[in-house]
Amino acid sequence: MKKNFEDVFYTLDADIFCLQETKLQAGQIDFAPAGYHCYWNYAERKGYSGTAIFSKEAPLSVSYGIGVPEHDTEGRVITLEFPDYYFITVYTPNAQNGLARLPYREAWEDDFRDYLLGLQDAKPVIFCGDLNVAHREIDLKNPGPNRGNAGFSDEERAKLSRLLDTDGFIDTFRYFYPDLTGAYSWWSYRYNARANNAGWRIDYFIASAALKDKLVAANILADVTGSDHCPVELVVDF
Repeated sequence: MKKNFEDVFYTLDADIFCLQETKLQAGQIDFAPAGYHCYWNYAERKGYSGTAIFSKEAPLSVSYGIGVPEHDTEGRVITLEFPDYYFITVYTPNAQNGLARLPYREAWEDDFRDYLLGLQDAKPVIFCGDLNVAHREIDLKNPGPNRGNAGFSDEERAKLSRLLDTDGFIDTFRYFYPDLTGAYSWWSYRYNARANNAGWRIDYFIASAALKDKLVAANILADVTGSDHCPVELVVDF
């Protein structure tokens, strides 16, 4: 909020705007943008995780979490239901240094997948957020040294591959730019990484294959600063 977020929010003028890792509790900030329906999911642990969605269109329904108590204390998921699709913001758990939380991460991936497939039985799904994984070698600057590290372990990459290759979801950025290199959404604060574009693409819009013909554009807004992540964008014609 101290780094020009409100101006960026109104300039981007998104129909749906999502945040991950808000690290907020209820009442900590006063941000209720005019013209938007606002939904927040807070972690029980203070200063940790958390998500938010701001939508110009009122949803048919709103739900928080994925219905698994083990996961739903960290404020990681909000789902909006619209007439023709479900829309989800998600902040995927980080596997942490030394892959200390990888077993939990893998359990999360399986349960979140089950949640997605259950929704998809009713209508198509779009989900977006910080998925904390670079899927392919072209999705990070230095794949070799990072192989096996959090965010680029074989296990994490395989979970995303399953969604894309087996379950029929679409990585919308790669749908439009299958082989583009140097396109990243996160840069470490260390080693002058952003200035050198030594980044990772770990923020995604993923869509059900049924929406393929409605996808118009996908972009990474790397010129927007204020965070170690930059916004990513999807344009869909409903």
